[in-house]
Amino acid sequence: MELSVDGPTESSVGEEENDPTFRRPVDLVHLAKYTLGNRSAEREILELFSRQSDLYFERLRSAETEKAWLEAAHTILGSARGVGAWQVAKCAAAVQKQETLPAKADRDEVLSALQSRIAEAKAFIGDLLKDV
Repeated sequence: MELSVDGPTESSVGEEENDPTFRRPVDLVHLAKYTLGNRSAEREILELFSRQSDLYFERLRSAETEKAWLEAAHTILGSARGVGAWQVAKCAAAVQKQETLPAKADRDEVLSALQSRIAEAKAFIGDLLKDV
C-alpha cells in the first residue's frame, strides 16, 4: 500500500485493511517523517491533535450552517492526516463529502464512526504519552 501526506493513495484503495500501518490509530512512522524524529515536536503535535479533535468534533456536532459543518470536518481531516490518524481521516473525509448539512436527527449515524475513531486515536496517544 502506498501512503502520502493525504493517507492511502488511490492505487491502494481496498488494501488498507490488510496494512497494519493503516489500522493503527496513529501512524508514528508518518509523524516521525514530518518531525524529523524530534520527540518533543511529536509530543506537542499529538497533544495538540488530542485537544483540537474534541473542539472541532463539537463544532461539527453543533454546526448550524453548511459552512460550519464543512470547516469543522475539513479541520479534523487535515489534522488527522498530519499525525497519521488514517482511520480518523477516512471518517472525516466521508463527513466532508456530504454535499448538504444533515438534519440534526440524522447526524448521530454520520458522526458516530468519526467519534469512535477519534476516541481510539486519543486513547492511543494517551497511552503513548504517559510512557514518555
